[in-house]
Amino acid sequence: MTTPAKSLRTAVAGVSGYAGGELARLLLCHPRLAVMPPIFLGRMSPEGDGSAVALTSLHPQLSGLLNADNLSVSPFDWDQLQREGIEVLFLATPHEQAREWTPQALAHGIRVIDLSAAWRLHEDANRAIYKLTDADPALAAALQTEAVYGSPELHAANIKGARLVANPGCYATSIILALAPLLRANLVDLGCGIVADAKSGVSGAGKTPSANTHFMYAADNLSAYAVFGHRHTGEMLEQLSLTGDQLQFTPHLLPIPRGILSTIYIRLNEVGSIKQIQDCYDDFYISSPMVRIRRSPMLPQIQHVVRTNFCDIGFQLSPGGKRAVVVSCLDNLLKGAASQAVQNMNLMAGWHESEGLL
Repeated sequence: MTTPAKSLRTAVAGVSGYAGGELARLLLCHPRLAVMPPIFLGRMSPEGDGSAVALTSLHPQLSGLLNADNLSVSPFDWDQLQREGIEVLFLATPHEQAREWTPQALAHGIRVIDLSAAWRLHEDANRAIYKLTDADPALAAALQTEAVYGSPELHAANIKGARLVANPGCYATSIILALAPLLRANLVDLGCGIVADAKSGVSGAGKTPSANTHFMYAADNLSAYAVFGHRHTGEMLEQLSLTGDQLQFTPHLLPIPRGILSTIYIRLNEVGSIKQIQDCYDDFYISSPMVRIRRSPMLPQIQHVVRTNFCDIGFQLSPGGKRAVVVSCLDNLLKGAASQAVQNMNLMAGWHESEGLL
């Protein structure tokens, strides 16, 4: 068993985004990293001269946190990572950038936690939606096989020894965690199919503005999108061992800054009881500190999880005991991105997965 590290040298590439900012906050406040603050890397300075910029100029909300006001964001540089002795690199970058930098990081002996979708998917058909290309396809294929899907609740043992962890998507996390216990217990009638109706705040689309995330479009509105082709669907199918005919996932855009609520409709194989399903969830997540199971008939709400590191799950059973509605909630920037990445770092370092998160 790996001896737990006393501390860890970490770096974040792509810190300027929403998830990058939350990741910076969590790392700065992490008790194991206080004496060795992270290195933050980004794009060129606004002037384009390659100089560093103050971290708090990008994220003023971090001012006053330990070391934050003295830290800068430098242009990405492998030599700097080597000089600083970086052991774990978080990639909060576009998918294409993460696909390019990951092999180089591993070649430098640096473990990677990738917050993009570059390494999440093992099946070519599911990964095709990202249109990723590789300078060395053979090397990329080998690393893809090695990559561990970074869901601590499902893959903690493999994450601990991984060199490359692919942090899950936000929608995928909410739905996979809600369904995994029931599917592994063989309680779901897959012949009837599963419907997952999910709604996310606007920050889920990232920091770069678009016509559909503009205030005038999103405010006072609710819209469905990517009905038969959302890119997180492949993660759900692979991690839950489902086929495309067994799951209908429909995402919606909510006029709120952050948070996800997924409502999932299932039919059971046999008449079930509230106790049976409650026990199924309780037993499955008994050692998962970042998942909170509500007592039926209580259902989670976005306001209960926003700006927390938890995924909340609840359910209600139909009077006849054959149909169930499961509701899963999380903060898309935290348990759906940054705090899940910190969970993975904790496991990789041999620490308890909840360190710095509770």
